[in-house]
Amino acid sequence: MKYTPHSKDQTPFSPREGQRSEPKQIAILGSTGSIGTQALQVIAAHPDRFAARVLTANNRWELLAEQARQFMPAAVVIANENYYPALRDSLADLPIAVYAGADALCQVVEGTEVDIVLTAMVGFAGLPPTIAAIKAGKPIALANKETMVVAGELINGLCRKYQVPILPVDSEHSAIFQSIMGEVSPIERIILTASGGPFRTFTREQLETVTPAMALKHPNWDMGAKITIDSASMMNKGFEVIEAKWLFGVEPDRIQVVVHPQSVVHSAVQFADGAVKAQLGVPDMRVPIQLAFSFPERLHSDFDRLDWFTMHDLTFERPDTERFRCLALAYESLQQGGNMPCIVNAANEIVNRAFLEGRCRFLEMADIIERTMQRATFIKQPSYEDYLETDKEARRIAAQLLQS
Repeated sequence: MKYTPHSKDQTPFSPREGQRSEPKQIAILGSTGSIGTQALQVIAAHPDRFAARVLTANNRWELLAEQARQFMPAAVVIANENYYPALRDSLADLPIAVYAGADALCQVVEGTEVDIVLTAMVGFAGLPPTIAAIKAGKPIALANKETMVVAGELINGLCRKYQVPILPVDSEHSAIFQSIMGEVSPIERIILTASGGPFRTFTREQLETVTPAMALKHPNWDMGAKITIDSASMMNKGFEVIEAKWLFGVEPDRIQVVVHPQSVVHSAVQFADGAVKAQLGVPDMRVPIQLAFSFPERLHSDFDRLDWFTMHDLTFERPDTERFRCLALAYESLQQGGNMPCIVNAANEIVNRAFLEGRCRFLEMADIIERTMQRATFIKQPSYEDYLETDKEARRIAAQLLQS
């Protein structure tokens, strides 16, 4: 049951949700990443409202063990089974169940004690446990945008079937969500803001020589390496366009990307009468995380506030899709539909890693993604199994193109 402005009574949570006497039990998929660690800060600030029930990580078992000792979840999962013995031994003196592997990620979110699942894993790997959580009837705090990019239509169908709400955690989609709360009129246009990344003013010639170290210096946000590189290429914004289409039921030609370097306006919504509602704030991911956990309430926080008297200039620009072709490719994949966004996501994960490791130049990333789109098998109405096969095929093609 995803939130739309088209029905007065169709909201993700009833007001009773804010009147719990026991802390809400939260499963964090990806607790050692940027979103996961900030989510734990929110939990620590409100121990009477939230508790960490499940924590998971991919490789960072030592940090996961530290988090487990501090927050005492019922269970932890390390996706990389090679680290299971070390994690198990490090927590042997505590009453915490320790699991390993991809299947365990799906199983732990199905427990009856879990009240909400924060999907903060990065990449395609977040899709299977998100589906498992939806089928178990768990509300989703969505930070893994690839879930909607790869299989948005499938996810929406499952949410309708199992009556599961999705609460967006991305700052832009949270801003849109907040802008349409209480509205009963349809959306005319979504204005999706983008910082422009560290290379916003670079010429194409300058982009030829940028390095991973340069790309990892985002001007406003503290994010993980993969998302930071995607932000630099503007593929991250392309993925957010796709995500917005599925979250809010708005067609691509009514989703406008606007470059806003100051990252104060997190996004906005325009309605039929021309009125525009926007959500503003400091760049702090803990704000949308906390709202997703507490909705429909807004809890007090000690986060920084906007200082209206130091915001001298707020600027807005058109994105340059010739220099940043990844954004254009994301729009193209959404127009084609089917499994094409899945193909783009898989190819992007391959070239993103290759760029970080110095095996691919910055501008080459878009070239390889486009060529993968041309070569991979297109399926107009894919099933879940088709998405799995598409992901494998597109990764293989992109890897081959890198080598050649």
